[in-house]
Amino acid sequence: MTAPSPPRFTTRIVHADRWGGAEQGAVHQPIHTSVQYGHARVEDLIAVFQGTAKGGFNYARQGTPTTAALESKITQMEQGHGSIVFATGMAGICAVFLTLLKAGDHLVVSQFVFGNTNSALGTLADLGIAVSTVDVTDATQVAAALRPNTRMVFLETIANPGTQIPDLDGIGALCKQHGLLYVVDNTVASPYLFRAASVGAGLVVNSLTKSIGGHGDALGGAVTDTGLYDWSGHPNIFAAYRKGDPKGWGLQQLRKKGLRDMGATLSSQAAHQLALGAETLALRMERSSASALALAQWLEQHPAIARVLYPMLPSHPQHAQARRHLRAGSWLLSFEPRDPAQCLPLCNRLRLPIRATGLADTRTLIIPVAHTIFWETGPAARAAMGITDGMIRLSVGLEEIEDLLADFEQALAPA
Repeated sequence: MTAPSPPRFTTRIVHADRWGGAEQGAVHQPIHTSVQYGHARVEDLIAVFQGTAKGGFNYARQGTPTTAALESKITQMEQGHGSIVFATGMAGICAVFLTLLKAGDHLVVSQFVFGNTNSALGTLADLGIAVSTVDVTDATQVAAALRPNTRMVFLETIANPGTQIPDLDGIGALCKQHGLLYVVDNTVASPYLFRAASVGAGLVVNSLTKSIGGHGDALGGAVTDTGLYDWSGHPNIFAAYRKGDPKGWGLQQLRKKGLRDMGATLSSQAAHQLALGAETLALRMERSSASALALAQWLEQHPAIARVLYPMLPSHPQHAQARRHLRAGSWLLSFEPRDPAQCLPLCNRLRLPIRATGLADTRTLIIPVAHTIFWETGPAARAAMGITDGMIRLSVGLEEIEDLLADFEQALAPA
């Protein structure tokens, strides 16, 4: 007899708590509200403090059994070595930057990153960390930006809002060649549509608020170590954390510095909500991706629309990359009316999309990009990122596609 196939993506996630030994046969881990965690012997408490214990908790700022259950789910999704959850996705990103880089280091970043990430880069520069932003759709531009003090390359799988897709393989090979930490923000694609470990990423960031949680009801972030990066070669690991297997050094430092010292802790209540949302990740990503593609195809044919940006459209500049790496195109699409003056009126005429920031809700969300989430960036930086004054960003939800198309048809009629 042949051995049974291992459980697939959704099967693993919906049964993770039960298979992990939830109390009393529960199918979900309980919400642990305790801040303190006692131990039978003081030696056991010391082992937890010093990181030599396998498991265990001491103070909720560094995690609880509820957040640990969510971390286990995310690690399974990414098929990684381990994960840490944070209060928000930005907390996870800043923890990566601020705990693994120091003054005098150099960071190479995609020029197309999310607006708040772009803002954080200015803070890094103020702290003495040099930052170079480059067009990551071309790995040769990343190579040209490298310096002797480069420690990390950071990019997004699908850029928000321009949907640019990097040369993921080329940059992964480059980072491996130079011993650089390759960090991929996989928020838009999610672990279901793309596994960052497949291109050599050492760390993967996910905003749990978005695809994984998916219901717009809880903030959270995660950083997953894929196990592919050799932490023994990273010069910024503190001596106290250079103990035992080097595979655990990066996460140990992230947990101690990002959670214990910086306090970017995810609450057990939010972790429980996000873990529930994660169970339907695959279903939601398939539905929203199919609707986004259908809407993108419809908009591309409309005479009032000048440009549509969606990775699974053949007109997309990185369409071949998308087809090679992504299971589907995700929920994010952007478009531009032929008349930029129609940007705001069009948003107001639509009835179903909610005029709100945020992404990957069950409901479709719409926002004019240059006027809101990227207004602080300034015209020159927006132009470098491919963001025009008329660009509109959509996060496509779970509504029936027929209803979305009918709504866009009525809204575009006056244009």
